[in-house]
Amino acid sequence: MQTDRLITPVLIAGCIVLLIGFAIRASFGVFQIPIAAEFGWPRAEFSLAIAIQNLAWGVGQPIFGAIADRFGDRKAIVLGVICYAAGLVLSAGATSPEAHQLLEILVGFGIAGMGFGVILAIVGRAASDENRSMALAIATAAGSAGQVVGAPAAEYLLAFYSWQEVFVIFAAVVGLSLLALPMMRAPTATKAELEESLGSILGKAFRDPSYALIFVGFFSCGYQLAFITAHFPALVTEMCGPIEPGTTLYSMGITTTSALGAVSISLIGLANIAGTLYAGYLGKRYSRKYLLAGIYMGRTIVAALFIALPITPFSVILFSVAMGALWLATVPLTSGLVAHIYGLRYMGTLYGLVFFSHQLGSFLGVWLGGTLYDATGSYVAVWWVGVGVGLLSAIVHLPVKEVPLRLRTA
Repeated sequence: MQTDRLITPVLIAGCIVLLIGFAIRASFGVFQIPIAAEFGWPRAEFSLAIAIQNLAWGVGQPIFGAIADRFGDRKAIVLGVICYAAGLVLSAGATSPEAHQLLEILVGFGIAGMGFGVILAIVGRAASDENRSMALAIATAAGSAGQVVGAPAAEYLLAFYSWQEVFVIFAAVVGLSLLALPMMRAPTATKAELEESLGSILGKAFRDPSYALIFVGFFSCGYQLAFITAHFPALVTEMCGPIEPGTTLYSMGITTTSALGAVSISLIGLANIAGTLYAGYLGKRYSRKYLLAGIYMGRTIVAALFIALPITPFSVILFSVAMGALWLATVPLTSGLVAHIYGLRYMGTLYGLVFFSHQLGSFLGVWLGGTLYDATGSYVAVWWVGVGVGLLSAIVHLPVKEVPLRLRTA
């Protein structure tokens, strides 16, 4: 049942599931060079596999949200865990690009079942109005905590095991998330919300221009995050200046740009824990739409400066921290905005549909990154596309009507 306490068993369980799911998802960029090198694939082939994973995640998110809303949260999570683990195990035996790309559909559906659309809806319903923004931020930050350990863990394991064996190890770790399910109990919604059908609230949302603006605005978030997660380690490896002996990084054991690329993903996740929690703190005090516009504008400026200036180990660290502070800060604000305007009863489905736009952006960012790299030998062009879509998202959030729909219609 709903409680006035911020830290609840539901929040703890949600954090565990998101941490595990996102730790493994964030590591896929580390596998790009080893897999492509083993089979002699062009960069675009594995990029397409990760892009398909992101698209499947987007397609699966409203489906799993609807399953959770209709049949129960825990059933949706169990189904997601099964898909995720099976996709990883089967991918370990795949030897062709087409097989990897097909199996990433299963992995993407698994991420959806363990992802924000399902978990944030549970956490949101279990939290009080006063604590909801912060609870959503804490759960989102748990996903970032997974990112902190995911890429370095994959890099470490690859020193001792083949990438196929690491995939199987990760599948076993996914299964451990089921241990959190007994704590996953949350109320459904208010009496008034229970009386409204899914079709009715979807019809109202689809007719509301604000829902369309939120949908469009989330696109660039997916584009930027997925492109950086999948390609930034490779970009740093190939475009960053050398790490000189005697520097702080060198003394810390980071002696190659490859290692720096993996560490950069971890730094992004680490900085995002603080950024996301602060966004949750601000979300209950200020307008969410203006906070979102500010975050997207901040990303645009940071990304433009990084690619316009010489790429050095210092600029990689600086960019990772700055972008990390803005990384998933959009998630508690966007999900909170959806819950605030359209209610909690069908939040899983409504946020899942918005998240589909995020994953359309993810698909384009990952796929376009590999395709343009193969065509031009550089990531510069696709990076500037990300700068442009970030600016678009900053603009489209401004006209959103941040008033509950029931009050507007009344």
